[in-house]
Amino acid sequence: MSPLPLIVLLPLLLGTTLCFWSGRVESRARRALTAWLAAAVTGLALALLLAMAPAVFDGEVLLAGGDWIPSIGLNARFRLDGLALMFAGLITGIGTLIILYAAWYLKADDPAGRFYTLLMLFMAAMLGIVLSDNLLLLVVFWELTSVSSFLLVGYWGHKAEARAGARMALAVTGGGGLVLLAGIVLLGHIAGSYELSTMFERSAQIRAHALFPLATVLVLIGCFTKSAQLPFHFWLPEAMAAPTPVSAYLHSATMVKAGIFLLARLYPVLGGTGLFEGIVATVGLATMVFAAYVAVFKHDLKGLLAYSTISHLGLITFLIGLASPLSAVAAVFHILNHATFKASLFMTAGIIDHETGTRDMRKLGGLLSLMPWTATLAMIAAASMAGIPLANGFLSKEMFFAEAVGVEHGALWDVLVPLAATFGGICSVAYSLRFIHDVFFNGAPKDLPNPHPHEPPLMMKAPVALLVVICIVVGVAPALTFGPLVHVAATAVLGHAPPEYHLAIWHGFNLPLAMSAVALVGGVAMYFALQRQFNLHLHHPKGWTGRLIFTHTIDGLFALAGRFTQRLENGSLQRYAAWMVGFAVLLAAWPWLSGSGDAPGTGTRALLPASPLAMVAWALLIAAGAALVLTHHQRFRAVVLVGVVGLVTSLTFLALSAPDLALTQLSVEVVSTVLLLMGLALLPQTSPRESSGARRARDALLALAGGGGIAWLTWLMLTRDHDSIAWYFLENSLVKGGGTNAVNVILVDFRGYDTFGEITVLGIAAVGVLALLDGFRVRRPEADPQGRAWSFEREPLMLRVAARLVLPLALVTSVYIFWRGHNLPGGGFIAGLVTAVALVLQYMARGQDRAEALLYAGGGRRYTRWVGTGLAIAGLTGIGAFALDRPFLTSAFGHPVVPVLGELPLATAALFDLGVYVTVVGATMLMLSALGAASKERHA
Repeated sequence: MSPLPLIVLLPLLLGTTLCFWSGRVESRARRALTAWLAAAVTGLALALLLAMAPAVFDGEVLLAGGDWIPSIGLNARFRLDGLALMFAGLITGIGTLIILYAAWYLKADDPAGRFYTLLMLFMAAMLGIVLSDNLLLLVVFWELTSVSSFLLVGYWGHKAEARAGARMALAVTGGGGLVLLAGIVLLGHIAGSYELSTMFERSAQIRAHALFPLATVLVLIGCFTKSAQLPFHFWLPEAMAAPTPVSAYLHSATMVKAGIFLLARLYPVLGGTGLFEGIVATVGLATMVFAAYVAVFKHDLKGLLAYSTISHLGLITFLIGLASPLSAVAAVFHILNHATFKASLFMTAGIIDHETGTRDMRKLGGLLSLMPWTATLAMIAAASMAGIPLANGFLSKEMFFAEAVGVEHGALWDVLVPLAATFGGICSVAYSLRFIHDVFFNGAPKDLPNPHPHEPPLMMKAPVALLVVICIVVGVAPALTFGPLVHVAATAVLGHAPPEYHLAIWHGFNLPLAMSAVALVGGVAMYFALQRQFNLHLHHPKGWTGRLIFTHTIDGLFALAGRFTQRLENGSLQRYAAWMVGFAVLLAAWPWLSGSGDAPGTGTRALLPASPLAMVAWALLIAAGAALVLTHHQRFRAVVLVGVVGLVTSLTFLALSAPDLALTQLSVEVVSTVLLLMGLALLPQTSPRESSGARRARDALLALAGGGGIAWLTWLMLTRDHDSIAWYFLENSLVKGGGTNAVNVILVDFRGYDTFGEITVLGIAAVGVLALLDGFRVRRPEADPQGRAWSFEREPLMLRVAARLVLPLALVTSVYIFWRGHNLPGGGFIAGLVTAVALVLQYMARGQDRAEALLYAGGGRRYTRWVGTGLAIAGLTGIGAFALDRPFLTSAFGHPVVPVLGELPLATAALFDLGVYVTVVGATMLMLSALGAASKERHA
């Protein structure tokens, strides 16, 4: 078995479990243990990745996994090629450094267990994205990153800005994920598969399809929202409310790189077209220039770095959009370089915030003398971000300039693109210089919350130092360090080996070098000119921003929803029901109202004559229904009439040869009548007449239209011949289910999953009744509205004697009905209701307290254990099928010969039916107990 899936599963299962377990206890030792466990899991995933790296460097593409939900094309298949290796290496490598850094960054009152658990979940989601070979699986992990990043950004939930930033990030990236899903579904529809391996082979077919432009635009929107490209950039600066380790991880190696990764991953499918190049390159270049300019004017350290990240992501997006093989090489190289210098700069910003208590550059200054080591590391990392020679950022930025010069789309674009690229480079130097000058020079600090800053602990600086060393080593020897990884990653992006290129410091005097020089000199001049002429510290941005537009849009949507709610939702259930029934009637009647001639008529099936007994039953049913409508304000009478309707329904089932349904309906009627009466005992005997004459006329009209419509649809179905699926169950219930009672076999075998869901809902409803009525007490009145005194005498003698005789008989009957259910009318549900009726009788005869004492019910609360036990039995029966490599709830049956008893027809479905039995009894008794407890208080 390939270890590739383990790279995702280790942090997803082992990492989250260990961190959650270790973090439950808040102590210094356990906090350290949690950090080391997270680092160990991440390191193990990195070790597995490195073990497979040689095969990737040899040109192999490693595939692993299997089917998950093949019916919809969702499979758990993973892929490791050069691009996946590079991103997975960044996620796990930088992730390990972030974990160690966070151990010293987090304060004692920050819950470390929650932080590292969420970080493990987020890391697993990112690894799932970059290693997925199935695009639907990729979307699953894509949305998991949105959810987990929401929790990480909102980690400091006591801060309003953290909550607002988390909501904004989730709204933008989550919404973009839904758009991406639509695009992926279209691509899968076009290609006939969601597997990347298949899509790469059918790229020409996909590009030629009429839906290709729509699919491309949808996928690009999803990528742009994730990677904060215009006009979706505004969420990223707001996410700076997260702890700095989270910001460093999101910006350098994970969240915002997910969109970049998908652009690169789908380049063999979407790239090389005019549509892709026009949108991606234009949006990337515009984002790069805009964000670089805005970053110069930011006062917050992390805000400046956030906009610089947006700018560099735009740079990479621009390179991916170009139809040039070497632009893919430059993009891959800059992804690596940006991850190293941006992670180190964010961790440096965290150190400054940790030591001074602020990130506001208007207060900072002169920290060089107080924090010389931190200052040195920050200067080197900032030099790389600015593109200064001998740093790795210089190399990839010069490659960017070379690709910008090589754009050939007409004379205007040939001039505008290099100019825009150069201006973006100028702004990059300017904001990098401001980062260093405002923090470590520019006078003394002002009003620091921590007035005595000093160097942080060694373990906080060590990750930064390691990344800074990488910046220098790669800047001096790029071909020896990142060269092989860049080559295999660029090959995976292009789908073939790139043309010959050289990663080197010196390429001679050329136009890209001149652009670098102009950017360097122009950036220095720009910064000091702005400081001298306008004093950047006094700059306060005004006007419309992306954040403001988003906020106003959300507020407007909520206001619009509020107006609709006020018009439609006035608290009247009658009004809601009237709207729903009215629209349902309108839709059903549309074929007749439209006059299209498509309205169906009576079918040609031969009808059977109605027997006199059936007509009597129908008349009784109509009379009971009419009486119920006329007297529904008298609650007790209404319950009795509802019972009459249920009884006639039971007789109907019996007449139609459905004894199982008749028994079930009859048992349900008895139990529900008791529960209804107990519930109505907490309410007045009559309900007030509140409806006006007009409303009653409206309701009558809707009732007649709705009832008549259902009757007409029933008539249309019954007068037509159709192929019933009943014959399939009748023919296969014994062969495949081991029972002759088709109804019971359907419930516990063919449709066992539905039954499991139904008993789960029943259990939830019973627990919900307990939760609603827990502690609720109603004072009983001394007399009814007519002045007759209430009597609360308990334990009538005749009822006690009858209950004592009925209980064992009912239990024996329940056992009989249960065991015969697989071959004759009966089963666990009916047996459970019979048992419940017998136990209800004990409550009525002995009183609630004595009955619950005899049943060891713990005041009724132990009935929840009955419900849980029944669900557990049913669930474990279904899981047991996995041991035989069969789907959930697949039953087995046989006819073993037992001494004395002889041959016995046995099926594992009986165990599932036992779970149904226990759940039904427990849920019924739990509701009975909760309703009874609500009326225990003495009368007023």
